[in-house]
Amino acid sequence: MRSRVFPPALPAALLTGVLALTACGQDSGDGGRPVPVGGDSGTTSSAPTTATSPSSTTTSRPATTAQPTAQPKAQVIIKAGNLASNPAVKGLVDSYPLYFRALVSKDDTILKKRFPSFFYADVSQGIADAQRNGWVMRPPGSVVVVGARSQPDGTVRVQTCRSQTTQYWDPKGRAWTVVTPKGSPEVIEMIKTGIGWLPYRLAPAKGVNCARVKYPA
Repeated sequence: MRSRVFPPALPAALLTGVLALTACGQDSGDGGRPVPVGGDSGTTSSAPTTATSPSSTTTSRPATTAQPTAQPKAQVIIKAGNLASNPAVKGLVDSYPLYFRALVSKDDTILKKRFPSFFYADVSQGIADAQRNGWVMRPPGSVVVVGARSQPDGTVRVQTCRSQTTQYWDPKGRAWTVVTPKGSPEVIEMIKTGIGWLPYRLAPAKGVNCARVKYPA
Protein backbone atom coordinates (compact mmCIF):
# COMPACT_ATOMS: atom_id res chain seq x y z
CA MET A 1 0.00 0.00 0.00
CA ARG A 2 2.90 2.42 0.75
CA SER A 3 4.29 2.07 -2.80
CA ARG A 4 1.09 3.74 -4.07
CA VAL A 5 1.53 6.85 -1.82
CA PHE A 6 4.85 8.11 -3.28
CA PRO A 7 3.90 8.46 -6.94
CA PRO A 8 1.12 11.05 -6.31
CA ALA A 9 3.56 13.08 -4.17
CA LEU A 10 6.06 13.44 -7.02
CA PRO A 11 3.64 15.12 -9.46
CA ALA A 12 2.58 17.42 -6.64
CA ALA A 13 6.17 18.64 -6.24
CA LEU A 14 6.53 19.08 -9.95
CA LEU A 15 3.24 20.95 -10.06
CA THR A 16 4.49 23.30 -7.34
CA GLY A 17 7.63 24.08 -9.36
CA VAL A 18 5.60 24.74 -12.50
CA LEU A 19 3.33 27.14 -10.62
CA ALA A 20 6.37 28.96 -9.27
CA LEU A 21 7.86 29.36 -12.75
CA THR A 22 4.51 30.53 -14.08
CA ALA A 23 4.30 33.19 -11.37
CA CYS A 24 7.78 34.46 -12.24
CA GLY A 25 6.83 34.66 -15.90
CA GLN A 26 3.84 36.87 -15.10
CA ASP A 27 5.94 39.29 -13.03
CA SER A 28 8.51 39.74 -15.78
CA GLY A 29 5.80 40.28 -18.37
CA ASP A 30 4.03 42.93 -16.28
CA GLY A 31 7.25 44.71 -15.66
CA GLY A 32 7.79 45.22 -19.41
CA ARG A 33 4.38 46.77 -20.03
CA PRO A 34 3.87 50.56 -20.27
CA VAL A 35 1.01 50.42 -17.75
CA PRO A 36 1.65 50.07 -13.98
CA VAL A 37 2.13 46.53 -12.64
CA GLY A 38 -1.10 45.12 -11.27
CA GLY A 39 -3.29 47.58 -13.28
CA ASP A 40 -3.67 50.16 -10.54
CA SER A 41 -7.10 51.67 -11.05
CA GLY A 42 -6.04 54.85 -9.32
CA THR A 43 -3.32 55.63 -11.83
CA THR A 44 -5.33 54.61 -14.87
CA SER A 45 -8.32 56.67 -13.77
CA SER A 46 -6.09 59.71 -13.37
CA ALA A 47 -5.10 59.54 -17.06
CA PRO A 48 -8.64 60.23 -18.30
CA THR A 49 -8.92 63.22 -15.95
CA THR A 50 -5.78 64.71 -17.46
CA ALA A 51 -7.11 63.88 -20.91
CA THR A 52 -10.39 65.64 -20.20
CA SER A 53 -8.62 68.81 -19.12
CA PRO A 54 -7.33 69.51 -22.67
CA SER A 55 -10.88 69.09 -23.92
CA SER A 56 -11.88 71.99 -21.71
CA THR A 57 -9.08 74.07 -23.21
CA THR A 58 -10.10 73.14 -26.74
CA THR A 59 -13.50 74.66 -26.07
CA SER A 60 -11.76 77.99 -25.39
CA ARG A 61 -9.64 77.81 -28.57
CA PRO A 62 -12.37 78.96 -31.00
CA ALA A 63 -12.36 82.34 -29.25
CA THR A 64 -8.62 82.73 -29.87
CA THR A 65 -8.70 81.38 -33.42
CA ALA A 66 -11.55 83.73 -34.34
CA GLN A 67 -9.41 86.82 -33.72
CA PRO A 68 -6.79 86.32 -36.49
CA THR A 69 -9.55 85.85 -39.08
CA ALA A 70 -10.83 89.33 -38.23
CA GLN A 71 -7.42 90.81 -39.06
CA PRO A 72 -6.30 89.56 -42.48
CA LYS A 73 -2.85 90.46 -43.72
CA ALA A 74 -2.73 93.66 -45.70
CA GLN A 75 -1.95 93.34 -49.40
CA VAL A 76 -0.27 96.74 -49.47
CA ILE A 77 1.40 98.82 -46.77
CA ILE A 78 1.21 102.59 -47.18
CA LYS A 79 3.45 104.95 -45.26
CA ALA A 80 2.16 108.53 -45.29
CA GLY A 81 4.56 109.99 -42.71
CA ASN A 82 3.98 113.64 -41.80
CA LEU A 83 1.51 113.99 -44.68
CA ALA A 84 -1.06 111.66 -43.13
CA SER A 85 -3.20 114.58 -41.94
CA ASN A 86 -3.63 115.92 -45.47
CA PRO A 87 -7.22 115.13 -46.60
CA ALA A 88 -6.13 114.17 -50.12
CA VAL A 89 -3.37 111.92 -48.79
CA LYS A 90 -5.80 110.33 -46.34
CA GLY A 91 -8.16 109.67 -49.25
CA LEU A 92 -5.34 107.97 -51.15
CA VAL A 93 -4.37 105.84 -48.15
CA ASP A 94 -7.99 104.72 -47.80
CA SER A 95 -8.58 104.00 -51.49
CA TYR A 96 -5.18 102.61 -52.55
CA PRO A 97 -5.77 99.09 -51.12
CA LEU A 98 -8.76 98.76 -53.47
CA TYR A 99 -6.65 99.93 -56.38
CA PHE A 100 -3.87 97.51 -55.43
CA ARG A 101 -6.35 94.65 -55.13
CA ALA A 102 -7.34 95.25 -58.75
CA LEU A 103 -3.66 95.11 -59.75
CA VAL A 104 -3.06 91.84 -57.91
CA SER A 105 -6.25 90.13 -59.10
CA LYS A 106 -5.85 91.62 -62.61
CA ASP A 107 -9.54 92.53 -62.53
CA ASP A 108 -10.47 96.19 -63.16
CA THR A 109 -14.16 95.70 -62.34
CA ILE A 110 -13.71 97.23 -58.88
CA LEU A 111 -12.08 100.34 -60.34
CA LYS A 112 -14.87 100.80 -62.88
CA LYS A 113 -17.49 100.77 -60.14
CA ARG A 114 -15.73 102.78 -57.43
CA PHE A 115 -13.32 105.26 -59.07
CA PRO A 116 -13.73 108.14 -61.52
CA SER A 117 -13.63 107.16 -65.20
CA PHE A 118 -10.40 109.04 -65.91
CA PHE A 119 -8.47 106.99 -63.37
CA TYR A 120 -10.05 103.78 -64.58
CA ALA A 121 -9.00 104.56 -68.15
CA ASP A 122 -5.42 105.30 -67.02
CA VAL A 123 -4.84 102.00 -65.22
CA SER A 124 -7.17 99.53 -66.94
CA GLN A 125 -4.80 99.07 -69.89
CA GLY A 126 -1.95 98.05 -67.58
CA ILE A 127 -4.21 95.52 -65.86
CA ALA A 128 -5.29 94.13 -69.24
CA ASP A 129 -1.63 93.78 -70.27
CA ALA A 130 -0.84 91.90 -67.08
CA GLN A 131 -3.75 89.53 -67.59
CA ARG A 132 -2.85 88.87 -71.24
CA ASN A 133 0.87 88.27 -70.57
CA GLY A 134 0.44 86.27 -67.38
CA TRP A 135 2.27 88.76 -65.19
CA VAL A 136 1.88 88.27 -61.45
CA MET A 137 2.11 90.51 -58.41
CA ARG A 138 2.54 88.97 -54.98
CA PRO A 139 1.58 91.06 -51.95
CA PRO A 140 2.49 92.68 -49.77
CA GLY A 141 3.27 95.78 -51.77
CA SER A 142 4.82 98.88 -50.30
CA VAL A 143 4.02 102.54 -51.05
CA VAL A 144 5.53 105.64 -49.45
CA VAL A 145 3.99 109.11 -49.81
CA VAL A 146 6.76 111.66 -50.47
CA GLY A 147 4.79 114.80 -51.35
CA ALA A 148 1.43 116.47 -51.99
CA ARG A 149 0.86 119.54 -54.16
CA SER A 150 -2.39 121.42 -54.70
CA GLN A 151 -3.36 122.23 -58.28
CA PRO A 152 -5.28 125.27 -59.65
CA ASP A 153 -8.25 123.10 -60.64
CA GLY A 154 -8.83 121.97 -57.03
CA THR A 155 -7.09 118.62 -57.32
CA VAL A 156 -4.10 117.51 -55.27
CA ARG A 157 -1.19 115.62 -56.77
CA VAL A 158 0.02 113.04 -54.27
CA GLN A 159 3.57 111.90 -55.01
CA THR A 160 4.36 108.32 -54.08
CA CYS A 161 7.18 105.79 -54.44
CA ARG A 162 6.33 102.15 -55.09
CA SER A 163 8.72 99.41 -54.04
CA GLN A 164 10.09 96.88 -56.51
CA THR A 165 7.73 94.25 -55.09
CA THR A 166 4.81 96.48 -56.07
CA GLN A 167 5.59 95.84 -59.74
CA TYR A 168 4.56 92.95 -61.96
CA TRP A 169 6.80 89.91 -62.35
CA ASP A 170 7.05 88.15 -65.71
CA PRO A 171 7.35 84.38 -65.07
CA LYS A 172 8.18 83.66 -68.70
CA GLY A 173 10.98 86.18 -68.96
CA ARG A 174 11.94 85.67 -65.30
CA ALA A 175 12.30 89.42 -64.83
CA TRP A 176 10.45 92.43 -63.47
CA THR A 177 8.30 94.26 -66.00
CA VAL A 178 9.54 97.50 -64.40
CA VAL A 179 13.11 97.19 -63.16
CA THR A 180 13.22 99.56 -60.19
CA PRO A 181 15.45 98.25 -57.38
CA LYS A 182 15.01 101.52 -55.46
CA GLY A 183 11.33 101.88 -56.27
CA SER A 184 9.42 103.75 -58.94
CA PRO A 185 7.56 107.08 -58.72
CA GLU A 186 3.80 107.26 -59.18
CA VAL A 187 1.85 110.51 -58.95
CA ILE A 188 -1.90 110.28 -58.49
CA GLU A 189 -4.18 113.28 -58.77
CA MET A 190 -6.83 113.22 -56.08
CA ILE A 191 -10.22 114.94 -56.38
CA LYS A 192 -12.83 115.65 -53.74
CA THR A 193 -16.15 113.91 -54.44
CA GLY A 194 -19.38 113.50 -52.57
CA ILE A 195 -17.98 110.44 -50.80
CA GLY A 196 -14.54 111.88 -50.12
CA TRP A 197 -11.18 112.18 -51.87
CA LEU A 198 -10.66 109.64 -54.65
CA PRO A 199 -7.99 109.02 -57.31
CA TYR A 200 -8.86 111.16 -60.33
CA ARG A 201 -6.08 110.36 -62.82
CA LEU A 202 -2.41 109.55 -63.12
CA ALA A 203 -0.10 112.55 -63.41
CA PRO A 204 3.49 112.92 -64.69
CA ALA A 205 6.03 111.63 -62.17
CA LYS A 206 8.87 113.86 -63.35
CA GLY A 207 11.00 115.20 -60.50
CA VAL A 208 10.00 112.55 -57.92
CA ASN A 209 13.14 110.91 -56.52
CA CYS A 210 12.79 107.52 -54.86
CA ALA A 211 16.48 106.74 -54.43
CA ARG A 212 16.55 107.27 -50.65
CA VAL A 213 13.13 105.99 -49.76
CA LYS A 214 12.92 103.20 -47.19
CA TYR A 215 9.97 100.90 -47.78
CA PRO A 216 8.06 99.24 -44.96
CA ALA A 217 7.69 95.98 -46.92
